[in-house]
Amino acid sequence: MYNSSSVASCLCGSAPCLLCGCCPSSNNSTVTRLVFSFFLLLGTLVSVIMILPGMETQLRKIPGFCQGGTTIPGIENHVNCDVIVGYKSVYRMCFAMACFFFLFSAIMIRVKSSKDPRATLQNGFWFFKFLILVGITVGAFFIPDGTFHDVWFYFGIVGSFMFILIQLILLIDFAHSWNEVWVRNAEEGNSKCWFSGLLFFTVLHYALAFAAVVLLYLYYTKPDNCAEHKFFISSNLILCVIISVVSILPKVQDASPQSGLLQSSIITLYTMYVTWSAMTNNPNRECNPSLLSLVSNISTTEAMPTSSPGMVQWWDAQGIVGLVIFLFCTFYASIRSSSNAQVNRLMQTEEGKGTVGGEEVGEDGLRRVVDNEEDGVTYNYSFFHFHLLLASLYIMMTLTNWYKPDITTQAMQSTMPAVWVKISSSWLGLGLYLWTLVAPVIFLNRDFN
Repeated sequence: MYNSSSVASCLCGSAPCLLCGCCPSSNNSTVTRLVFSFFLLLGTLVSVIMILPGMETQLRKIPGFCQGGTTIPGIENHVNCDVIVGYKSVYRMCFAMACFFFLFSAIMIRVKSSKDPRATLQNGFWFFKFLILVGITVGAFFIPDGTFHDVWFYFGIVGSFMFILIQLILLIDFAHSWNEVWVRNAEEGNSKCWFSGLLFFTVLHYALAFAAVVLLYLYYTKPDNCAEHKFFISSNLILCVIISVVSILPKVQDASPQSGLLQSSIITLYTMYVTWSAMTNNPNRECNPSLLSLVSNISTTEAMPTSSPGMVQWWDAQGIVGLVIFLFCTFYASIRSSSNAQVNRLMQTEEGKGTVGGEEVGEDGLRRVVDNEEDGVTYNYSFFHFHLLLASLYIMMTLTNWYKPDITTQAMQSTMPAVWVKISSSWLGLGLYLWTLVAPVIFLNRDFN
């Protein structure tokens, strides 16, 4: 049980005081990232609650927020609250989170060690940070409609494009770490067991990806229509075959022994998800059947009429999968300690650059968090907050199904820009992964280990 001074230390103290007084044995660089990620996840939870059915009744109480609600003298809002209020709430909540992380990204530029006074702000004062986030959120809900939704939609498009790339980089890093650990265990212990596990998951990922390709061709293309979808599926399938073949070439294996089919299989499966996610945003309903119509075997035109501007599908399969991947990548980015030099360069992290986090034992005999960044930070503070900023924009687009708000028609509409953003991000992501494979072969004199 902590006394009042201990609690005050937790809320207002500096990094060592806060972390040593409140947390189990760990490095402060990890704990800080986890807490900031918790802020992001808390905002995500609030956004999810705001788009649940029935919340529009409560949100009508916000002055000037939607038609039929509390008004502001001299301001009249003609927006249909029943159709768009949930999306407006998500836009404002994610706008507040983006502003919060942008603020800290700007403040933390070029912090080199925990001796920098700004590092204390990074690792402590959590109560005041929470108050700042709440204050920005409250202010965001009073932003007039105007062009806010249109402008912020395009911010969301660009930010989500960049975050999809970051997700792919994190998946590459996760696959490398997975492969490295299991290969090491195979060399030290029961090799058949560990190698069988690697083979099983590699085959499983490729089998799921192949099944996805078949289903995409079957349900999202027509013999005489949907040429874009045919191109998307075929091009990404060809690129995935290329990276898989390149990953096992002798020269690539000699230069990067840690590369292999496990990584390529994960990237292939993720690429198929992004391809499917992109096609679900096609406004042409003939090429984009709803999941309900596929399950119930109802024709697309009956299940989802083309002219249904007020019809919004709040929770669809690709949105749920996207949310799960987002949660995984956010958590992994907070605890990752990678030995992959190329990924560390892309993610602006240099794990191991700081001092080694030893154990610090308190008077009560419990191990405490230690400051492992006195000699140098283990991650780029500014880039980490920029990454969370992009995550805020991505979750905004995911929860709103990448629909574009149209205030004039009081509707949410699918748009082709969302389709092309996702597809182009998959192409660029595959290009980045291909580069991690061939760069050690091309630049023989550089150390990529």
